[in-house]
Amino acid sequence: MSRPRIRVAAYVIRHRAVPEVLVFDHVGIPEAGTQVPAGGVTSGEGLEEAVLREVAEETGLLTATVVRQVAVEDKPHPDTGQPRRTSFFFLQAPAGTADAWDHRVQGDGDDAGLAFACRFLPLPLEQPLADAQDAWLCRIDPCWTTRTCGSQ
Repeated sequence: MSRPRIRVAAYVIRHRAVPEVLVFDHVGIPEAGTQVPAGGVTSGEGLEEAVLREVAEETGLLTATVVRQVAVEDKPHPDTGQPRRTSFFFLQAPAGTADAWDHRVQGDGDDAGLAFACRFLPLPLEQPLADAQDAWLCRIDPCWTTRTCGSQ
């Protein structure tokens, strides 16, 4: 069996009247679904360093801070079936962060050059995220998800 691809995913939370999570949609690719920032860890990169890099590359947000790791999930890629291990992190964004913006993905990964429509959604979410990325929100606050914690 092949080794899993090591990944990180970010629950970037902004506290206003209600807590909100940062998500994005691929501009022009609605079938990709609404997602949180996530991606691969490069060789020699720490997990916290990687999650901050992914947030910056995919959303342009540079002011998020890591609070803690909330889960590690072993789950195959939904399209390729390839093994992957994703570490989910809880990050905080300043309350004054914009409500929504468009961002062109930076870096040299598979998403480089794609346009993402970023926005904050109130918690709990009304709709699940793509690839069940919302499955671990319960590890931050049990009230933030309608799923059983960790269910796919």
